[in-house]
Parts: sequence; structure tokens; C-alpha cells
Amino acid sequence: MNIMKKIKIEKVTLNCGTADQTKLAKAVKLLETISGEKVIKTLAKKRIPEFGVRPGLPIGCKVTLRGKKAIELLKRILEGIGNKINKRQFNPDSFSFGIKEYIQIPTLSYLRDVGIMGFEVAVTLARAGYNIKKRKIKKGKISKKHQITVQETIDFAKENLNMEIL
Repeated sequence: MNIMKKIKIEKVTLNCGTADQTKLAKAVKLLETISGEKVIKTLAKKRIPEFGVRPGLPIGCKVTLRGKKAIELLKRILEGIGNKINKRQFNPDSFSFGIKEYIQIPTLSYLRDVGIMGFEVAVTLARAGYNIKKRKIKKGKISKKHQITVQETIDFAKENLNMEIL
């Protein structure tokens, strides 16, 4: 197999969204406990009066992991949900799923100050050479035959992460 065609996990992003500021503080603490990294708050861009959201108001938090730490955390989380995921949750280059309660993860115990809370996990895949679409100078496009298809994403998840596709 061509080494340029080899698919790898670029990043794993954990995020939790809520407009309530007390729940947001709990979500930040939860994601810091799970990942061991610094969590970034996401800010609202639009005004939604029904939910009490205005531009600049923190409405969520996220943490991005890369490398070995990302793969280890992803395997722990997948173990908690039984390595099963729906086919509709796959996209080209990525797949994502939600965790209803963080206590499903085997290594985590109940945190009294957080309570019961869920979060989302997004896994982004990449091939060698994908950085040309992100760089600042001489940006380029990824050719059609080098892009990762949905089927290739599913195959990668089955082989490397031992996932069962429903």
C-alpha cells in the first residue's frame, strides 16, 4: 500500500454546549478531568433571545487532543459505549458520536460537583499531505482521489479501532 494513502487520526475533539453558565462551569471541569488538558470556551456569534444568548456569551467548551493521547482517550471512550456506532454518524474525513453520561467511560468515576452530564466526541482523519489545504502561503486543494471517502472512514474505524457499525 502507498504510504501517502495511509489514513491516520489527526485529532479528537471533545465538546459540550450549554447556554447556562453554571452548567458550563461543570462542563469545563468534566472535560478537564477526562482529557487532562486546558479547555477552551466557545462564544456565541448570533443573538437568540429565546435562549438568552447574545454575541460574545460563552455557550460551550471544547478540548482538542492529538497524537498518542488522543488515540488512548478515544479507545477508552469507545470501550464505554461498547465499540458500536451508527453508519449515519460517519462523514468523509471524520465521524462523531455522543456520550449520554460520562460515567459510561470505564476509568471515570462519578464526580459529585459535576453531576450527570454528557458530551460529544468528534474524530478527524487525515492522510499525508492534508496540510496543504490549511497552510497560509501557497494553499492548495486535495485531489479527488486523495480525499478520504465515507467508506474508507468506516473501514478505518473497523480495522484500527475495532468498531462495530450498525
